[in-house]
Amino acid sequence: MIKNYILFPSHSSGLALEQLLKSRKIKYVIVPTPRELSTCCGISIEYDKKDEESIKSLVEENGISILGFHSIEKIYKSFY
Repeated sequence: MIKNYILFPSHSSGLALEQLLKSRKIKYVIVPTPRELSTCCGISIEYDKKDEESIKSLVEENGISILGFHSIEKIYKSFY
């Protein structure tokens, strides 16, 4: 399963984008930054790939500082 994340240099940048996503009714989840990507402030936003272009436009139009858009493949092991 591929997960998509936006990384931020600070919590305030993440919260600023959260407000914009909420106002535009774009689905997202604030999550701890995955260890594989842990070069940022500790929070990231997980989003649906289909919304990526809309989110990029919001980031650019509003001058929000981000460290980038990243995707990682998560492999979940079955216990059975």
